[in-house]
Amino acid sequence: MRQHTHAGAEGRRQKAEAAAAAAAVKLTNSLVKRCSWCTDDPVYIAYHDTEWGVPSRDPRHLFEMLLLEGFQAGLSWITVLKKRPRFREVLFDFDPEKVAAMDDGYIDQLMQDPGIIRNRLKLNSSRQNAKAWLQLNDPVELIWSFVDGAPKINHNRQHTDVPVVAPEAEVMSRTLKKAGFNFVGPTICYSYLQAIGCIMDHTTDCHRYEPLSSVSASSRRFTNTGK
Repeated sequence: MRQHTHAGAEGRRQKAEAAAAAAAVKLTNSLVKRCSWCTDDPVYIAYHDTEWGVPSRDPRHLFEMLLLEGFQAGLSWITVLKKRPRFREVLFDFDPEKVAAMDDGYIDQLMQDPGIIRNRLKLNSSRQNAKAWLQLNDPVELIWSFVDGAPKINHNRQHTDVPVVAPEAEVMSRTLKKAGFNFVGPTICYSYLQAIGCIMDHTTDCHRYEPLSSVSASSRRFTNTGK
């Protein structure tokens, strides 16, 4: 009887410690200033703090984000982020050659998978975009060419100051559409450029603004000197 009582007390203690730890993390997060669009969802916080706006020149990552931005159309970004692990599984870790090779039967299977966004038009678009991606001579160079090879730093004080589209995104949209891509309207392209760090749009009161502004400025100086 004592053993059971001890086990029960230990279980309650562990739960209490876990709850206290979670509360501490929540308190810490609440004290950190972030862009206003970032909720207190741990998935969103991790994305905001470690990925959004960080300059990326990894071709696999650039391809992944382009497809995910397409899947996000009409939905919330947090919905996409929470389905991202499953997307990576069924889309071959976003290997463009394998995504391009998906047949209609496989897409039919994906339409039954509740772990992803089940939209046939978007799934077909992913396949088409993979094929178009493979036809590009240098996808990374092309994507970064829209910002002249280095991040564009914006200095928006609040989220309402952040634009939803910009000339760079409009040029990108036209270019990709001519190359055979789908779901690449100017708004999607702008969101994409923000996500991969081509355009740095953390607001000036966000804790990520200073470090990413410094990185972006250094990158631009490096590019302009031609070193």
